[in-house]
Amino acid sequence: MIPIVLPPNVIEHFYRGGSRLAQLRGFEPDSAFLPEEWLAATVHREGHPNSGQSRLFDGSLFSDLVAADPLGWLGNSEGGPAGKTDTGILVKLLDADQRLPVHVHPDRPFAAHHLHHCYGKTEAWYVLAADAPESAVWLGFSEDVDPAELATAVDAQDSDWMLARLNRIDVTPGDGILVPAGTAHAIGAGVFVVEVQEPTDFSIVLEWSVTTAGRDESHLGLGLPLALQVVNHRATTPAMLRDLVTRPDDDPDTTSRPLLPTDADPFFRMEEISTHGGTVGAAAGFSVLVVLDGAGTLSSPEGSLDVTRGQVLAVPAAFGDWSVSGAVRIVRVRAGLETPTAVTS
Repeated sequence: MIPIVLPPNVIEHFYRGGSRLAQLRGFEPDSAFLPEEWLAATVHREGHPNSGQSRLFDGSLFSDLVAADPLGWLGNSEGGPAGKTDTGILVKLLDADQRLPVHVHPDRPFAAHHLHHCYGKTEAWYVLAADAPESAVWLGFSEDVDPAELATAVDAQDSDWMLARLNRIDVTPGDGILVPAGTAHAIGAGVFVVEVQEPTDFSIVLEWSVTTAGRDESHLGLGLPLALQVVNHRATTPAMLRDLVTRPDDDPDTTSRPLLPTDADPFFRMEEISTHGGTVGAAAGFSVLVVLDGAGTLSSPEGSLDVTRGQVLAVPAAFGDWSVSGAVRIVRVRAGLETPTAVTS
């Protein structure tokens, strides 16, 4: 088996964006609300079963390809704890032309108990571009927040109250940011990222008034009182933030480097591979590749494939240990080191 190139899988969403995403992926957007592409996705959007899953160039679902050969694709004949198409990750390109709403995601125990799913939604961002005055992200509360006061602010849609209590982080290309489940967060206008997360679409939207969504779409059908139990109301301190953010390595000769803090490893792994005209090796395993710059060749005993800027590829486990040569820069995303327990009821 060799890797496959995937066509664009752009998602219409409730916030504006998508121009840089379209430029990278080589398509002409027909809406101002196409800010996300889901890459090698085998899951669908919450509440939208016909949206999210990736397709091949012939229109068939990538998930059907994985289901037909989970051993070849995932290295396990049973797939993952969520089934034969469970890759362990959901990867996106996210290109925001407006500030995203303040929102939060459930952790695995909450998801298992209330949403009947083994995965929560810890996520992380690798910043590709940050070119607007509001090129920042907001991550965690700067001080402890009273749950009743937060509930009042959410009910009143008091954006100023929420943003004033969140840590604002100015970002630049190359930054990696881990967002633990339960941590309130938002992405600012002008920020373009590769996002990796656990393979669900579970979001509790605290600030729906800045989007085209409404209150009824904000709480996953749980009702706001229960949904707000997801939120971590404790402060994310400066010391904690330092552990959640990585800055780019200035060494121009680096060929392979992790892009996220080590606390991300249980959930997912993301690295940048830069060949600098040489050859760089990579270990076997299912992965999603985004070719950011240049051109090169992926090779293993199974075969080879030429790649170029703007392509997205799914690499099967059966490709084995592989290498990339040429003059190319690639982001590689893989599942984490800890697999959740399947939910059986």
